[in-house]
Amino acid sequence: MSAYESFAEVYDIFMEDTPYDRWTEYLKKIFQKHGLINNTNIIAELGCGTGNMTQRLAQNGFDMIGIDISENMLAKAREKTTPELNILYLNQDMRDFELYGTVDAVVSLCDSINYITQEDELLRVFKLVNNYLEPKGLFVFDINTIYKFREILGDNSFCETTENSAYTWENYYDENENINEFYTNFFIKDNATGLYTRHEEFHYEKGYEINKIKELLEKAGLEFQAVYEELTFRKPTEKSQRAFFVAKEKEK
Repeated sequence: MSAYESFAEVYDIFMEDTPYDRWTEYLKKIFQKHGLINNTNIIAELGCGTGNMTQRLAQNGFDMIGIDISENMLAKAREKTTPELNILYLNQDMRDFELYGTVDAVVSLCDSINYITQEDELLRVFKLVNNYLEPKGLFVFDINTIYKFREILGDNSFCETTENSAYTWENYYDENENINEFYTNFFIKDNATGLYTRHEEFHYEKGYEINKIKELLEKAGLEFQAVYEELTFRKPTEKSQRAFFVAKEKEK
């Protein structure tokens, strides 16, 4: 889980094509469709990274709590967050996160859930979510699909350069264990010296079948509501690369 320590320096550069604005509008539609209609609700985001979604949701009137295991990512998030947004950032592991009280919704985006590579640990995350949700509260999260790991990322290599940085990404997918490994090298320019510093990181994500996610949600005491193909309200297909899940706190 200790990923993104070096990548925090260039994360926003290499994620600039991520559809954060479209995801924000999509989340608001999901909230409305599933009964969370007050935009002053308290929402906790698991795996908030540098706060790109946290800040957008706060700008839409939600009272936000951002949780991430990487202090470096949170430092970037705090730098970008204006005081009037009043976001509370917590440096915590989502497998053991603690809140000061209950919240109206929990969200987790950018495949943060895939970083939980053990089923028992994912069940623990879901149980914690259930514990901190208000009655009828919503849990919305996305995952990279097994199809994406197997067919799109696979055993491929990727690279990208910008004016002051570059990275290489070597990908390996273990189909037996459904584990996707990213080996990344980042080269970051020091503007003072003009020299580049190399950082390397290993990332591991697990692919989960939709039925397994539903099973774990139910075991955690959450009520599965729906699963959608990214940015739609259609069911995922065999070739969907990202799926959004919606679960709800069961009424007592």
